[in-house]
Amino acid sequence: MKLLRLAVLGVAVAAVVAFAGVGLPDRASSGSASASRSITVTGTGAVSAVPNQSSFTFGVGTRGATAAQALATDSAQMQKLIAALRGTGVASDSLQTSSVSLSPRMSDSGDSVVGYDASNSVTVTIKGIDRVGAIVDAAVAAGANQVDGPNLTVSDQSALYKKALARAVADAREKAQALAAASGLRVGAVTSVEEQTDTPSPVRYDAAKLASSTPIEAGSQQISATVTVVFEAS
Repeated sequence: MKLLRLAVLGVAVAAVVAFAGVGLPDRASSGSASASRSITVTGTGAVSAVPNQSSFTFGVGTRGATAAQALATDSAQMQKLIAALRGTGVASDSLQTSSVSLSPRMSDSGDSVVGYDASNSVTVTIKGIDRVGAIVDAAVAAGANQVDGPNLTVSDQSALYKKALARAVADAREKAQALAAASGLRVGAVTSVEEQTDTPSPVRYDAAKLASSTPIEAGSQQISATVTVVFEAS
């Protein structure tokens, strides 16, 4: 009888132990991998270059008693302007019409049309900064009464931008290494790189400073790049 009681008690204890183990998570082994770590940084890089091309927009504005007269006069003036630009050596593929407009001119009271205003403008891309002054002079002498520019740019911006990208990635790695050293970590492989677009702005020149000799200074243009890089860390 005593043996029977001991057997029943042993079965009950085994059942409780088995039930207690249900639903409990497995413990990690000593050899399991630690949680992954990473360092995310933003790097910037820049390259400076002297602009070697520019663009100007030249326009002519005329008035006429009728719309046809205003437009015809304006068109004749623009043809003269384009001929003068070509005479300076500007190629046809460097000339592009940027706007043509015709609008009525109202009386002071605003209740009647007293004439028409017409305008036409052309954008010129000029290779070589040393030619810009002479071309501006020729355009104004040919009748251009609207001048906007120049926009000074570097012709081979793609190659310069790639250099800026490389410098941005190098800058990101230096920052990651500084953060890792301060945190007691080591910088590992790159896991992702994201480029942030940054279009270089043309260098503007104050058109109000234009004189008979029309001096133009090229200055310099900075082409920059920004990237976000994620590094493994250990």
